[in-house]
Amino acid sequence: MKRFLTAFLLTKLAIALINALIFPRLKRAAPVAKPRVSVLIPARNEAENLSKTLPLLLSQQATEVLVLDDQSEDETAEVVRGLQKDHPQLKLIAGSPLPAGWVGKNWACHQLSLAARGDLLVFTDADVFWHAGSLKAVLTRMQESHADLLSVYPRQETHTLSERALVPLIDDVLLCFFPYLFIRLPFAAASAGNGQVMVFRRESYQRISGHAGVRKSVLEDVDLARRIKKHGGKLSLALGQDLISVRMYHGYQEVLEGFGKNLRAFHGNKVFFLLLSGFLHLSAYTLPLLVPAFRPLLWMGLAERLVVNLTSGRNTRADLLEVFTVPISPLLSLPIYWRALQKKYNWKGRHYSR
Repeated sequence: MKRFLTAFLLTKLAIALINALIFPRLKRAAPVAKPRVSVLIPARNEAENLSKTLPLLLSQQATEVLVLDDQSEDETAEVVRGLQKDHPQLKLIAGSPLPAGWVGKNWACHQLSLAARGDLLVFTDADVFWHAGSLKAVLTRMQESHADLLSVYPRQETHTLSERALVPLIDDVLLCFFPYLFIRLPFAAASAGNGQVMVFRRESYQRISGHAGVRKSVLEDVDLARRIKKHGGKLSLALGQDLISVRMYHGYQEVLEGFGKNLRAFHGNKVFFLLLSGFLHLSAYTLPLLVPAFRPLLWMGLAERLVVNLTSGRNTRADLLEVFTVPISPLLSLPIYWRALQKKYNWKGRHYSR
């Protein structure tokens, strides 16, 4: 058991170190050519987030910024209307009711794509912060990589203990399980994607049937990336660093709901793999704190999180100190696994079955 866990952690750490050297980061730069850009934001009950993030995005000089109000019960539409008078490129779309067989976000993004006029379609979540120069950096990366799809992983902003213990696991999965060199492989399975920022060339998006092609998928970002490769397109990834950031969740309850929604699908909807994952992470990261014979594994786990944080641009003192949450992360994840085992779940006020 100890040998297996040692090999597991050493492999993850090796991949993290390789990615630290080669994984693309967004950099401030002006694109050679400026295409028509449609920024597309699905929004359901996002008034609080949009009041903070939308003004930043409107300063990026996109051709158009479209916000789809997806049957919101808060003041999402009012926030958008309040900004429209000073920003003629901003448009508000009233979303249609969710049809059977669709996941809510996919339906919203599909409606946005039908209304967009740009050559590049930039899908981004309402809680993503686009800091000064970020859109230019994205366009530059698109041109340099010749990608049909560029997906950006924003720098995670965390504040509470539970956020610091759990949310950075998103970066850990990317940087410790997916060597960036895999992006060059033609196999669709060698793909990754983040729905918080996905930039498509219009013709490539249409070729894969866009979000309509993944209408039932909870992990639509990964499935869209796979479809790009499957249809002969080129996929590129980048880390947002100080240009694009996000605070996904505010506190433990939101983390439970958000991660619990996706975790089962991430494990191929297989209960066996879900249970195996929980056991493996408890053994690799929590057990070494409790059993002296496994103590060397603890230092490997801490080193892994340190490399991941530094690579993703999370290098403040508080970010670096959160490596010490590694042993408790699997324990805090147990309710997430329990939620993922349930056949039904709620998200954004809607009910879904797995």
